[in-house]
Amino acid sequence: MFADLEIDQIAANPEQPRKFFDEAKHEELKGSIEENGLLQPVVVRPIEGGETPYMLIAGERRWRACKAAGLKVIPSKVIKDASEERAYVLSIAENVGREDMTIMEEAGAYADLRAAGWSPAKIAKQFGKTETHIKWRLGLLTLREEVSKMVDKGEIKPNLAWHIAQLNPSNQMVAATRYVRGDFDSEAEAQHFANALKMMEQQTTLTSEKAPSAEETEKRKKAKAQAKDGLGKAEEVLLPLLEELAKQKPEDLAVILGSDLTRHVRVVGKLHSQVQMVRNLLSKAQGIQRVMAAEFNKAAVEVQQERTEAKEQGEAATEEKQKPEAKPQAETKPEPVAKKAAAKPAAKPSGAARTRHRAAAGAAIKTTPARKVPAQKKAEPAAEAAKKAEAAVEK
Repeated sequence: MFADLEIDQIAANPEQPRKFFDEAKHEELKGSIEENGLLQPVVVRPIEGGETPYMLIAGERRWRACKAAGLKVIPSKVIKDASEERAYVLSIAENVGREDMTIMEEAGAYADLRAAGWSPAKIAKQFGKTETHIKWRLGLLTLREEVSKMVDKGEIKPNLAWHIAQLNPSNQMVAATRYVRGDFDSEAEAQHFANALKMMEQQTTLTSEKAPSAEETEKRKKAKAQAKDGLGKAEEVLLPLLEELAKQKPEDLAVILGSDLTRHVRVVGKLHSQVQMVRNLLSKAQGIQRVMAAEFNKAAVEVQQERTEAKEQGEAATEEKQKPEAKPQAETKPEPVAKKAAAKPAAKPSGAARTRHRAAAGAAIKTTPARKVPAQKKAEPAAEAAKKAEAAVEK
C-alpha cells in the first residue's frame, strides 16, 4: 500500500545494517529532492506501541535528505505484517548492492542473519551472491578494529583483507601496515606475506631449530647453483628471444613462422602457464623470506635488549662492590655513676615554696618598666628576677 505519510511519523530503524552515510552524497540527494521531489518512495512498516506509528525498512538515506530539505510529507510504501527478520532482510537487500555500503557493513549484516540461523547458502540465494562471497565476507569479522577501518576506507581490498583476517591481531597490524605504507609491489605479494605469517603462527618458526648437516648443506648448494644456472639461461636466451618476437607485427610472424605458427602458439602458451606458476611460487618464497627477515630482526632486537640489561646489572653490581665499607661506630663508654648522680635535677620544692616562688617571680615581672624595648632586652630583667626568686626559694 502506498501513502503520503508525515515525515515525523516515521522513525529510523536502529538495526539498520548501513551505518555510514556519505555527507557529500547526502547534500547531492538533498539538492535533487529540492529540485525534483522524491522520485522513489521509502518503505515502512507499522509499529504498535512505538513512539512513532511507522519504522523505516528501506530508504533511510532518502528519508534523511527529505528531512534536511524541509519536507513535511514523504511518499511511502507501507508493508503490513512484516516480521522483524523480514524487515531486516528487505533492508539488507536494498543496501547490499549499493557501492556506498561498506564491506564491513555488508559483513555485519550477513553475520546478523547467520546468528538468526541462516546458512551461508541461504544468504547467498537470498541476495544473489555466491556462497564463497558470503563466507569470505563473514571471514572479515575477525579483523581488529584498526584494520577494519582500513578496509572500509578502501586502503585494503577485500581479497587481501580476508587473508589478513586469518592472522592473530598482532600480525594483522604487521601485514596491514606494511601493505598500506607500500612495502609490496602488488596485492599478491602482500597476500603471500600474510600467508607466510600464518605459517609462522602455525609452526612457531619458519627456520629449522637444528643446524643442517654437511650432506644437507651440500644439497642446498647444488640446488642453489642449478636454480641460478637455469634462471641465468632463461634471462640470457629466452628473454631476448621473446623481446625480439614482441617487436614483430602479426602479419610478418604469419609469414615468417608459416606452418610452425600453431606449434609456437602452443609452446608459448605452455611457457606462459609455467612462468605464471613459477612467478607465483617465487612470490610465495619472497613472502616467507620477508617474514623470516622480520622474525630474525625481532630476535636480534630482543638479544640486544637482554645484553644491555645484563650490562647495566653488571655495572650496578660493580659499583656496589666498590662502595667503601662503613666504619663501625665507637662504643660509647658509660659515664661514671657519680657524674650521673650530679646530673640529676634538684628535688622539687614543696607547695608553699612553689607559691612563694610564683609570687616572687610575679612581683619581679611587675617591677619591669612598661616602655617598649626590643624583645631580647625585655627578656633579660625577667630572667634575672626569676633567678632571684629561685635563690630566695632555696634559702
